[in-house]
Amino acid sequence: MTIHRLYPRRKVIKLGGLGLFSSSFVSLLDCLADTQKTFVEPAGAPYQGTDEKLLDEIQRTTFDFFWYEASPKTGQVKDRALANGNDTRAMSSIAATGFGLTSLSIGDHRGFGKSADILARVRNTLRFLANELQHEHGFYYHFIHMETGERWDKCELSSIDTSLLLCGVLTARQHFADQEIRDLATKIYERVDWPWMLNGGTTLSMGWKPESGFLDARWEHFCELMMIYLLGIGSPTHSLPAESWKAWTRPVIKYEGLEYISGNDPIFTHQYSHAWFDFRKKRDAYTNYFENSIKATKAHKLFCLSLRDKFPDYGENLWGISASDYERGYTAWGGPPPQGPIDGSIVPCATGGSLPFLYEDCMRVLRNIRGRYKAKAWARYGFVDAFNPLDGWYDQDVLGIDLGITMLMAENHRTGFVWNTFMKNSEAQSAMQKAGFQPA
Repeated sequence: MTIHRLYPRRKVIKLGGLGLFSSSFVSLLDCLADTQKTFVEPAGAPYQGTDEKLLDEIQRTTFDFFWYEASPKTGQVKDRALANGNDTRAMSSIAATGFGLTSLSIGDHRGFGKSADILARVRNTLRFLANELQHEHGFYYHFIHMETGERWDKCELSSIDTSLLLCGVLTARQHFADQEIRDLATKIYERVDWPWMLNGGTTLSMGWKPESGFLDARWEHFCELMMIYLLGIGSPTHSLPAESWKAWTRPVIKYEGLEYISGNDPIFTHQYSHAWFDFRKKRDAYTNYFENSIKATKAHKLFCLSLRDKFPDYGENLWGISASDYERGYTAWGGPPPQGPIDGSIVPCATGGSLPFLYEDCMRVLRNIRGRYKAKAWARYGFVDAFNPLDGWYDQDVLGIDLGITMLMAENHRTGFVWNTFMKNSEAQSAMQKAGFQPA
């Protein structure tokens, strides 16, 4: 697992003069994590409405984030914002914009806003991406200024974040019956030069900087990478060879009787590609990836429950951690095996993004948070990014990618809308065929 790949926000966090990776800081976290904590569950009951009502609330509040925390002029979505709104930050992430384009499609489908207004916002977003935003061989910088498109703080040109954006672009192309949207989306996708990002290798580089060239890190083991390779293989203009699907490794984890393909990465790596590509009832030469994510989610729940002696808040109704904010910044954590400074925090998108895989178990957690913790863990834009009931810490922010994965996976569980819409793209169908997918 490479820090640069998964957790770029870390590099801008400074705490008391210590970088997030200083040895003294990590040692302090270890000491804190080893301290026995007590837990008193809040009074009240889990959410009393129906599952459908709660999912509707979650999706409506998430739509509001993608509507109000984006530039009306450029359509670029903030990387993060205050959970109660009135946020003045201007840093956008192209990944959040990809989730935003898909969320606007869901919002139009569900009537969360006026169709004419949503259509205009999507047009503005795609016009900016196609004609104004700086790119290199079709790839975009990870973070930009939401109003100007200026590269943010010498960040990298990102292959994964460009891919997340493209998934949103191609979803919008299929959902909106608008020729300009279709033409702009096609332009954005077809100019991406996937072989360039190989940089002479068999696996894709994680990114590029004009100051130093390609990053050394590559997409070489199972994680959220499936979307990148499938988008590249399916490209009608600058495609990756089909053999690139076999170029990355598929390590196996065994935990509590479960055996599944996984890197040593947080649970979101089993969610992101599944938000758009429909892996249900399909398998390649290696596995059925949808069933693989079910096993990974089950293992993650069991892992959290195994920590109850140290973190007594974890239980059947409260579990789930993924790359997210925590009390001291932004980090990567999860398991199995244990990753990061686990401290008993709860990350709602860990279960929200896994709804299609383990619905009853995940929904039980979301109902519990919305009911018992709503005073502090629920705000204008839905669930805060993370909270720790053991010491009373509740995040003040929401993150676009974390709200987005819950929004998309909730819709996929409810109607399959994102899967059905995205998979109408002939390029997605062709890519899966070339990668060797067959009915399971």
